[in-house]
Amino acid sequence: MKWLDSCGFVKSGRLTPYFFMAPALLILGSLMIFPILQVIEYSFYDNVIVTSDSTFVGFDNYKELAFDPIFWTSIFNTIIFTVGSVVGHLVVGIFLALLINSPIHPVPRAIFRTLLVLPWLFTAVVVALNWQLLLHPFGIINYALKDFGIIDSHVDWLGDESVAMATLLVISIWRGYPFLMISFLSGLQSIDKSMYEAAKIDGAGWFRIFFSITIPQLKPIIYGVALLDLIWTFQLFPLVWLTTGGGPGRATEVLSTYTYRFAFVDFEFSKASTVAVILLTFTAVLTILYLRKGKGKSEI
Repeated sequence: MKWLDSCGFVKSGRLTPYFFMAPALLILGSLMIFPILQVIEYSFYDNVIVTSDSTFVGFDNYKELAFDPIFWTSIFNTIIFTVGSVVGHLVVGIFLALLINSPIHPVPRAIFRTLLVLPWLFTAVVVALNWQLLLHPFGIINYALKDFGIIDSHVDWLGDESVAMATLLVISIWRGYPFLMISFLSGLQSIDKSMYEAAKIDGAGWFRIFFSITIPQLKPIIYGVALLDLIWTFQLFPLVWLTTGGGPGRATEVLSTYTYRFAFVDFEFSKASTVAVILLTFTAVLTILYLRKGKGKSEI
């Protein structure tokens, strides 16, 4: 410890925070870092876990995935699902935040806030089961749409390849908008009201005020929550698997369900590890962007 004393770390107390963080870092290292490194190692082998006769194959698993059309289908579906969900969360979230931030009576406003945040409180299992019942070919949604003359016959919303992805996006948007709504609501309440009053005196309309004041003031929040939502949605698994299972066919197969299918349906853990490493790489890039954005905000 003499070299620490000579450097002044002990006297200045610079190491104290790290001593307090050491137990948590050790736990995270054992529960996260080691499994991640193990999965990366498995991606370079064949016949892992199932048999003891594992062989090193290098990048063969990655090469095989590169020529797998289902892999590229899952990437395309992941992009469609992620971008569609995040855009839907942003649009619905900011619209509802503006709605409940409007000057209405406190009692109905509190009721609206409670009701609108409920989808975020339900687990993926509850959401999936309820939507399966609602969207059943003989469920209430089909009966209602048929009574209003919108559709002529019952539609299998989760079993028809032409509408399965769009239906899954609706479910994902319904489940995920409350977090963005709450974030935007906090941002709206922090905007100086005098800016709106000055704009109204100058004769600005609602659209001009929205795009010239509200959106610029919410831009840091929009960027932050959009990146965070991208990270969450990109690797979302329970909602997709419990509603469609990646089907019908491969219409809603995303990278997370593709990994699960390899591991626990086909028992090809090497290929599952390979897809998981690719998914981890994409997620790590988005996480770095989010952390850089947070660091930039803290420096301002």
